[in-house]
Amino acid sequence: MKVAFLTLGCKVNYYETEKMAEQFRDRGFVVTDFGEKADIYVINTCTVTNVADRKSRQMIHRAKKKNPESIVVAVGCYVESGGEKLNGDPAIDAAFSNKEKMFVAEQVIKRFGLQERIKNEIAGGNNFCHGVFEGERKKVGAGSERTRAYLKIQDGCNQFCSYCTIPYVRGGGRLGSTPPEEAAEQVGRLAEQGYKEVVLTGIHLSSYGVDRFRGGDFVKLQGKPLLEVITLASGAEGIERIRLGSLEPRIISEKFLQELAGIPKICPHFHLSLQSGSDSVLRRMNRHYTTVEYRDKVELIRKYFDCPAITTDVIVGFPGETDGEFEETRKYLAGIGFADIHVFRYSPRRGTRAAAMEGQIRPEVKNQRSEILLADTRTYRTAYGNQFLGRREKVLFEETVVEEGEWYLAGYNERYVRIGVSRQEAEKCGYCENEIYEVPVHKILFKQNS
Repeated sequence: MKVAFLTLGCKVNYYETEKMAEQFRDRGFVVTDFGEKADIYVINTCTVTNVADRKSRQMIHRAKKKNPESIVVAVGCYVESGGEKLNGDPAIDAAFSNKEKMFVAEQVIKRFGLQERIKNEIAGGNNFCHGVFEGERKKVGAGSERTRAYLKIQDGCNQFCSYCTIPYVRGGGRLGSTPPEEAAEQVGRLAEQGYKEVVLTGIHLSSYGVDRFRGGDFVKLQGKPLLEVITLASGAEGIERIRLGSLEPRIISEKFLQELAGIPKICPHFHLSLQSGSDSVLRRMNRHYTTVEYRDKVELIRKYFDCPAITTDVIVGFPGETDGEFEETRKYLAGIGFADIHVFRYSPRRGTRAAAMEGQIRPEVKNQRSEILLADTRTYRTAYGNQFLGRREKVLFEETVVEEGEWYLAGYNERYVRIGVSRQEAEKCGYCENEIYEVPVHKILFKQNS
């Protein structure tokens, strides 16, 4: 039997999809591409915005249309928040919450009576996963992007921003963390599988390890548990880079950065969540820092790291956001010097405080503000990336691409700037994918805003 997966949303979802795929492989299924005809389709959904909800529904219906006889399984955050839209959707044959992901394969097999069919296929020699792919069962669910592996080491969020449903759909505010030794062991296994770079990620990565301390608070802990796991992970032979997922600004301290800068494998790339450059909007969002504090954290990072990539998320059109507050945000962003910004239009999420706030912004205003910030972001991204032209950079090559009719071997430096090497240079120097080389930078490949 064939099973296909499609993942929407965050890097944690990608990691969890790989873990679910392992479950099915271990039980005799062949994992195939989502674009192919399959017996079972698993859509790992997202609900962070209205657009994410709509995309989740579209992919569910696309799967059923591709094979009307298939079993379509919805899992994840949209399952937790979808309500009547989910229950009344005839394209969905089964739905599982985030905490049920670890049992999805077992539950699908039982619910749809697939045990005998699987046994018959194995007995008939039609299965390729048992015995032959013994090593596959030992793989860590990497959530990989070719050469880069994502490792989820933390789950849950208890920050309860006024616009966000994630604390509710990801464990009701409860926190959990992979023990440091286990996480380091998983990094070692990823190295054995050939990965050169690992991204440590979580729903609220800054809260890593807080669950091990009664009454613990990630701000008071100053990132000590996270530093512990990073240090252990950096000892994995074969892993050359460790990159961090999104961090809360309040985890950044002098002591945290002093220790982090002493870990040679750490990438000087910090995705530091902002959401708005207006203090009044930040208060309505229930974000626990000011723009001055955020700027201080950025300056502190630049004190300990050379030319670090500072990236962030910004929401436009939050309830009550005035033209003045938007311009305040725009001016603030211009003064920070971001390497990249992910721009989101605010979406009311059912059950959140922001959804009930007065002053909801019209869609056309949100769209206009989004387009303005996306244009600004292209300028920031270009300015940051072009700093590396003429320098020599260590690039982890990932793929071949064609841009403006020219062929390039493309990859990323430690600061996540996408660099291309021409066919002639790649062939002359013997460069290949999934290897790191120090190369002269002549071409920056800029991805377009989504």
